[in-house]
Amino acid sequence: MAMKDLGEVTPRLSRRSFLRAAAGGGLLIAVNAPMFRADRAAAAETQANFAPGAFIRIDTVGRVTAIMPQVEIGQGVYTSLPMLIAEELEVDPGQILVEHAPPDDKLYANPRLGFQATGGSTSMAAFYEPFRQAGATARTMLVAAAAATWGVDASSCRAENGAVIHDGSSRRLAYGDLAARAAALPVPEKVALKDPKDFRIIGRSLKRRDSVDKTTGRAQYSIDFLAPGMKIAVAQASPIIGGRLAGMDEAAALAVAGVAKVVRVDETVAVIADHTGAARKGLAALNPQWTGGASTYSTADLVGDLDKAIAGGAVVASNQGDVKNALSAAAKTLEARYEAPLLAHGTMEPMTCAVQITAGGCDVWVGTQVIARVQAAVAEAIGLPADKVRVHNFLMGGAFGRRLETDYAVQAARIARQAGVPVKVMWTREEDFQHDAFRPHYVDWLSAGLDANGMPTAFSHRVAASSVMARWTPAWFVNGLDPDAVDGAAGPYKFPNQLIEYSRAEPPAGLMTGWWRGVGVTHNAFVVESFVDEMAEAAGKDPVAFRRRLLAESPGRWPSSTLRPRRPAGARRCLPDRRAASR
Repeated sequence: MAMKDLGEVTPRLSRRSFLRAAAGGGLLIAVNAPMFRADRAAAAETQANFAPGAFIRIDTVGRVTAIMPQVEIGQGVYTSLPMLIAEELEVDPGQILVEHAPPDDKLYANPRLGFQATGGSTSMAAFYEPFRQAGATARTMLVAAAAATWGVDASSCRAENGAVIHDGSSRRLAYGDLAARAAALPVPEKVALKDPKDFRIIGRSLKRRDSVDKTTGRAQYSIDFLAPGMKIAVAQASPIIGGRLAGMDEAAALAVAGVAKVVRVDETVAVIADHTGAARKGLAALNPQWTGGASTYSTADLVGDLDKAIAGGAVVASNQGDVKNALSAAAKTLEARYEAPLLAHGTMEPMTCAVQITAGGCDVWVGTQVIARVQAAVAEAIGLPADKVRVHNFLMGGAFGRRLETDYAVQAARIARQAGVPVKVMWTREEDFQHDAFRPHYVDWLSAGLDANGMPTAFSHRVAASSVMARWTPAWFVNGLDPDAVDGAAGPYKFPNQLIEYSRAEPPAGLMTGWWRGVGVTHNAFVVESFVDEMAEAAGKDPVAFRRRLLAESPGRWPSSTLRPRRPAGARRCLPDRRAASR
C-alpha cells in the first residue's frame, strides 16, 4: 500500500490526551503463542494494573504488555515496536508481551494516516516517538513511585532491568511492586527520552519474536480459529462482473453429507457445513448459475477505456517549466506507451473471517490491517451499533494491501446473520483471485526531448488508471487527482521542463481495484526507468552513465538498488518503436 509522500495527517489525539488514555476494553480471544497476552480478562485479573497510556500496561506481578496499534503481517513490528518501549522502560524486550489493540481510532490512529491502519511502511516512522514516550512515561512514574515509597528524591533513583534502584542505599523495588502506587500518580506532561548514545536495545539486531511460533505451527491465524459449535461456510460471488444469480440446485447441496444450510446474500451464495470438505462439495452440487452483468467485458475493453481517458484529457499533478516549447525546440524527441496489468495479491492465507452474532452483539475473528474499519463496516452491514461489534485480530498470512479491505468480513457477517449459528467463511483460492482488490491496470504515455548533447530538456508522463484513493480514502482524492497513481512518475530525476498528469478511468462496478504493495510506484518505477533506457539509447550513451548525469542535477539520490528496478509482473512496452526522431 502506497501511502507515503501524501503528507502527514494531523493526529486527532493530543499528547496529553494520549498519555491519559486508558488501554481500552473488549474481549481479545486467546492466541496460542507465548508472545501474546492470553486475553484482556486475564490482563484484568490482577488489581491495580499500571496503564499510563494507550500502548503499555504493567501488572502487579511485573508483567509488561505492549498494546500494538499496528498488526504483524510478517514485517516484524511485533519485534521492533516493543524494543522501543523496552529501551525507555529498561526491561528486556523478550519479556514484553504483545496484545492486539482493539478497534479505536481515537487511541490507536496511525499518526501518519490519521486513522487506525497498518500500511504504507509507516509503522516504525509513525510510532517511533509515541512508543518511546510510552516507555519513558512509565519509567518516570515508576521511579517517582519508588522515591515516594522510600522518602527520597527521584533524582537519586534509577530504573534498571525491570526495577527501580536507589543509588544511595542500593534498595531495589521491582516494577510489579510499584505498579499500584504508580497507577495513582498524575501522568507527567513531559518526560525525558534517552540520548541515542545511551541506547542499549534500539539499533541492535534481535531475533524475531514470532519466528519460533510460526515455524513450529503454534502461531494462530484467522484461518486457524474455530470456536465450539462453529460451522464452515464456502461462498461464491458472481463470477461475472455485476452478474446476477439465475439459479441453483439447493436440494442437491443439502443432500451432501455434512451440509447444514444454503444461504444467499445478494449475488453471493454460501454453503454452510460441518467442515470445509463438505462445504466445498456442497457448493459444487449447488452449481449456481449466473447471468447478466458485464459478461463480455474483457481486458481489451478495459484498455480501450483507459486509452479513451488518456486521450481525452488529464489533471495536472506537477508542471515545471514549459514542456511543450521544450519539446518543440529539442534536437530529438521520443514517445512511448506502456501498459501494466491488473494484479491480484495472492496472499498465502486466503480471505477468512469468523463471525458469531448473539443477543449481546457480534464477535468477528479476522486478520485485518484496518480493525476499526472492519468494526464500522460490519456494524453497518448487520444493523448494530459499532460498540456492539467486537473485532479480534490475528496474525496475517500475507496482506500486501488486500487486508486493507473489509469486503470479506462484511460478507462473513451477513452470512452468519442468515445462518443463525457461528460461521467461519473461507474463500477458495479461485474465489480469492477472482474477487480480489486488484492493483489497477495502467496505461502510460511518455515523451521526452533531448538536446544536441543527448541530455533531456523535457519530460512528460501521463498516467491513466482507476483511482484507489477516490474509493478507499476520498479525502486524499482532491480535484480529480489520485496522488498515488503518479507516485514516482518522474523517478528520482529532475528534468528542466517536466509535466506529470493523471487521467481517471474506472472499470465496471464489481471489479474492485485497491492497494497492492507500493501500488502507483510499483508500475511507475518500471515505466520511468525503461523510458530512461530509451533516452540513453537515443543519446548514444551508456545507461548507467546517463543516469549518473541525471542524478547529478537531482536534489537527492535514491538508493542505488532502485535505479534499475525489476519488471513488475506483466508490464510491457506497447506501441511500435518510435524512438529518437531527428529534427
